[in-house]
Amino acid sequence: MAGWLDGNLVGVVDGIAFGLLLFTIAVGLSLVFGMMDVLNLAHGSLYLAGAYTAYALSDGTLPGLLLALVAGALVGALGGAVLTLLTQPLARRGHLDQAVLTLGITFIVADLFAAAFGGEVLPTDPPTPLRGTVDLLGHTYPTYRLVFIAVAACLAVLVHLLFERSSLGALVRATVADRDMVRAQGVDIRKVLYGVFALGAALATVGGVLGAPILGPGPGVDESVLVLSLVVVVVGGLGSVRGALAGALLVGQVQTLGVALLPQYAPFLLFGTMLLVLVVRPHGLVPSAVRT
Repeated sequence: MAGWLDGNLVGVVDGIAFGLLLFTIAVGLSLVFGMMDVLNLAHGSLYLAGAYTAYALSDGTLPGLLLALVAGALVGALGGAVLTLLTQPLARRGHLDQAVLTLGITFIVADLFAAAFGGEVLPTDPPTPLRGTVDLLGHTYPTYRLVFIAVAACLAVLVHLLFERSSLGALVRATVADRDMVRAQGVDIRKVLYGVFALGAALATVGGVLGAPILGPGPGVDESVLVLSLVVVVVGGLGSVRGALAGALLVGQVQTLGVALLPQYAPFLLFGTMLLVLVVRPHGLVPSAVRT
């Protein structure tokens, strides 16, 4: 076992990095869909917006990356607010109408990005101080990916504390459980809805900024990110931060190690894993207590 792990260490660490990237993107989709009952198929476009922001603003310096992060978070929060405004009139008409609307937004945004940045995937370099490699038990590994793992892990802890250990998280869960009761306490439900959607969207664009050197912006990236995010949400459990993390780490390992070890079966491994999880745990690995 130790020999196998050492021989595939790079793949395991790559799976962790990719899984944490998927968590950063998918946790917002899980919270918005699981808690607010809004199906947002434009979520991949938010990642793409963040990745293009990194490409446009990152100048090879750490201050440039910080500027891109701030700009990406603002773009995401604004995009989330706009999506809330557009989807709220459809709240009582079911998920199909929401899906059609947000899918149409995805096509429009993709065309706008293609017109502005071209039809090729744009390589986005990390800041110069993070472009080297480090020795990892006899293997070279990109410094930026290790830094990304650390940053994304801290972000996962912060999101968990915010939604599951804070008074703000308690307010959100109470709103999901009984909106009328929360409204009777004098709370503006619209602010809660806008806030959750804006935060979920901002997380996706921040994931795009941080993930651009790993999964660069280009046509079709938004679709791939959306599909993987939906798989993470289904596998992990709707509305659960811990479920999104568990699902993302599992999908990350399946994607990276599956391609490395069983390339001929790689296209089937992801959805096969999702099917297996749903058979064993129909509500996901860690379903939200509020939704179940």
